[in-house]
Amino acid sequence: MRGGLGPSAPTWVLLQQVVVRGLVAVKFLALGRILGPSAIGSVSIALLAVAIAESLSDTGLAQAVIQGRDTPTHQELGAVWTTLTTRGIVVALLLVALAPVMNRQFHLGNALALLQLAAALPLIRGLASPAYFVVQRNRGFQQLAGIETAAAFLDCCTGLALALSGAGAFSLLIGMIVGDTLKSLLTWITMRPRPPIRLAWAGIGHYIDFSRWIWAGSVVNLLLNQFDKVIVGKLLGPAQLGAYQMSSKLAQMLLTDAAFAMGQYLFPTFSAQHRHDARIAARRVRLYLMIVAGGLAILVVLLRMIAEPLFAFILGPAWMSAVPLFKIFVINMAIGALIAVFVAYLRAVGDAKAVTHASLIQMVLLIAIVPPMTHYWGVTGVAWSMTIGMGSAATWMLYRTLRRHDARPVPPVG
Repeated sequence: MRGGLGPSAPTWVLLQQVVVRGLVAVKFLALGRILGPSAIGSVSIALLAVAIAESLSDTGLAQAVIQGRDTPTHQELGAVWTTLTTRGIVVALLLVALAPVMNRQFHLGNALALLQLAAALPLIRGLASPAYFVVQRNRGFQQLAGIETAAAFLDCCTGLALALSGAGAFSLLIGMIVGDTLKSLLTWITMRPRPPIRLAWAGIGHYIDFSRWIWAGSVVNLLLNQFDKVIVGKLLGPAQLGAYQMSSKLAQMLLTDAAFAMGQYLFPTFSAQHRHDARIAARRVRLYLMIVAGGLAILVVLLRMIAEPLFAFILGPAWMSAVPLFKIFVINMAIGALIAVFVAYLRAVGDAKAVTHASLIQMVLLIAIVPPMTHYWGVTGVAWSMTIGMGSAATWMLYRTLRRHDARPVPPVG
């Protein structure tokens, strides 16, 4: 990992992380203070529906294109675009159809239009050019940072302007829609090669063996990452879900987002290193893990110490009930940051099934411990259960990562 301002330098990933996550933090925290827990909870349920649908329909094609040995051909990109666009259309229609059911189940009152509006997000994302994945594969981080920053800036400005003008919970969703629209347009305007815009399904069968594990991991992660929100939203309502989401989101912004952003650099970088020399990639991931773990330990201690004044200053007294949850989530998200490094490496070396196995271990553990912990400790028990489950998944991925030094390399796709 070298510094500098070259197109493939990690500096661009860091700048993207600082700017994009900073804009997201400003938007989310400002809207939280303006709208309050109930409105944030309603939007969270709408976004939860999108996350569930996208996870269940995840094709894994983006990761397969990045990890594959050979650059995809023009025809293969056309088939990828057809598949992803079709997925976006189907998911959008499904969300519109199921919106009345979700509105009743989560007791949202007059939020039906909010749920239906959220259906535009997967449609817009599905229309983006798959050339984006080729740029990721080629480690064009400078170009990626420019597009992501522009989209996040427009999202933030639109959301805040609408919230201040009285648009309520719709302001957050409309901002996301406008930002995603700009991003999809820029993938077609600025990125090459452009895929043919026609229906084409054949030519990507060789991605299936790898992408099926990505899909399986997405389905399992759906159960792991969203079911707690479903439980809180269903049993306690939008206001409690808003507090739960805000504490989780703030911890994520402070701890996990940087690691996920770095994963955008590490995945294609580890893939390239593994193709060249698997042992070098194995040694480097151990170094990164030691650095990340040391930094996270310091941050967790600091954030738990300043949790109450942090919430009082940023969100105000209406959100102080979320402080105990935040103290748990900083531990949770620190583990999640380590997992992001594990996932980038294991997928880069072709061992995507190890990530899925880790998620399955976590799911089995959660099924066993969530009921009693929820019974005795309520929403706090749910939060601690998620932390314990993530710790088990991280332990398994650490074991698989350490084995890679002596293991026979798994050949890349293609």
